[in-house]
Amino acid sequence: MKLVLVLGDQLSLALSALQQADRARDVVVMAEVADEASYVPHHPKRIAFTFTAMRKFAGKLQAQGWKVAYTRLDDPQNTGSISGELMRRGSEYGAGAVISTQSGEWRLILALGELPLEVEQLRDTRFIASHQEFENWAKGRKELRMEWFYRDMRRKTGLLMDGDKPAEGKWNFDHDNRKKAPQSIDYEGPLQFAPDEEVLSLVEDRFGKNFGSLRPFWYATDAEQAQEQLRHWIRHALPFFGDYQDAMLNDNKFLYHSLISVSLNAGLLDPLDVCKQVEDAYRSGDVPINAAEGFIRQIIGWREYMRGIYFLEGPDYVSRNVLQHTRKLPGFFWGADTKMNCVSKTVAQTQSDAYAHHIQRLMVTGNFALLAGIDPAYVHEWYLAVYADAYEWVEAPNVIGMSQWADGGIVGSKPYVSSGAYIDRMSDYCKNCRYKVKQKTGEEACPFNVLYWDFLDRHRDRFAPNPRMSNMYRTWDRMDEAKRTTVLSDAKSWLNKLDAGDAV
Repeated sequence: MKLVLVLGDQLSLALSALQQADRARDVVVMAEVADEASYVPHHPKRIAFTFTAMRKFAGKLQAQGWKVAYTRLDDPQNTGSISGELMRRGSEYGAGAVISTQSGEWRLILALGELPLEVEQLRDTRFIASHQEFENWAKGRKELRMEWFYRDMRRKTGLLMDGDKPAEGKWNFDHDNRKKAPQSIDYEGPLQFAPDEEVLSLVEDRFGKNFGSLRPFWYATDAEQAQEQLRHWIRHALPFFGDYQDAMLNDNKFLYHSLISVSLNAGLLDPLDVCKQVEDAYRSGDVPINAAEGFIRQIIGWREYMRGIYFLEGPDYVSRNVLQHTRKLPGFFWGADTKMNCVSKTVAQTQSDAYAHHIQRLMVTGNFALLAGIDPAYVHEWYLAVYADAYEWVEAPNVIGMSQWADGGIVGSKPYVSSGAYIDRMSDYCKNCRYKVKQKTGEEACPFNVLYWDFLDRHRDRFAPNPRMSNMYRTWDRMDEAKRTTVLSDAKSWLNKLDAGDAV
């Protein structure tokens, strides 16, 4: 007999560990443990989602004839860690070997490797590209650009391909996906499902002081609900997703976004199946190519690419800080007041729903953190803590690499920084802001404006030679010297207030 470990983000019947195990002989081990619930201060919704989904999945396995040793968080015998539970169950059942599917976080991979048990960590076949396949793709390349990897994944899967050519003659329709949101959104948002009140009570008792609102809780927590939400979104929102995927609105948190990443990253949905359903909607004429391609690129492009980077770069990736930023994370990331409406709206949405879409994460909170010189370790931990879909394999390269440029350009050819003009163009945030986005200097100027130029100035030696940033530096150099001095002085004053904890 062997133990079969199933983690909280591996809730798939197609899991490689389950496929290799013997249902009549082996014991599935699942455990709600303090170590996994608190290695960062997770959003209460994230914890409630995970525990609810785990309990449902354990019930599904039992209904299919599996013997499941399930440990609840409040079990008096709970050891508090995955390693501890495997040791306890090993003694209980007389098992000295463990079958597992490789975790998506280095800390667990390493911890399992140190157990005094025979642990076999299998490839996670739920992903399209294996580690070896990504390593082979990356070998010898000067630049690991996602676009080239994405095209190979299109060829491999056949998604949106007409023979050996991309559908409608183009690989990428991103240029069509940058429209500012219309005045009204003809979509009521994701479906809402009833919670497990027992789990909510447990989470309230143990994690009620964590950042984030537990109620109302409405996430899909099993495969059937996740499929229902996916089909609802494809029918009612996907046709408009492409056009407005980068837009942001004061009074609409979800726009046309799918919100399936929570289910997808936990194993309740299969990524290839999701993409095929989206492709089917395009082939049937219900969805335009820019919407279908834009969404599929996020899954077989960015999602697979980020996982590849995380495992290629190794356990020390999360500690990188090429720009040597050292500033602490401001209190308004944890809900304190700020007069910056874009940041306030994004953080409030994060606090209420454990969700913000990719542009809010990248070009509002991430952009601010990079411009202000916040230590990327703090930024990394914050994103990992506050979003329900955040697991280190996907979160770390998005933050350390794409958002904070802390990896020195492995993920991004240039840093994702902008002044307030980008946020104004893609949202209606600025019209409700205490600061004035059109004002470049002075106390009422949008902080993104002065911090943008300050960032470019202090990192000039690194970024001025970059061809993709040369226009920015030419614009800076053309400014009157007195204006440049004022901009840098205003930025220093603003950052001093930030460091002092003054209201900003």
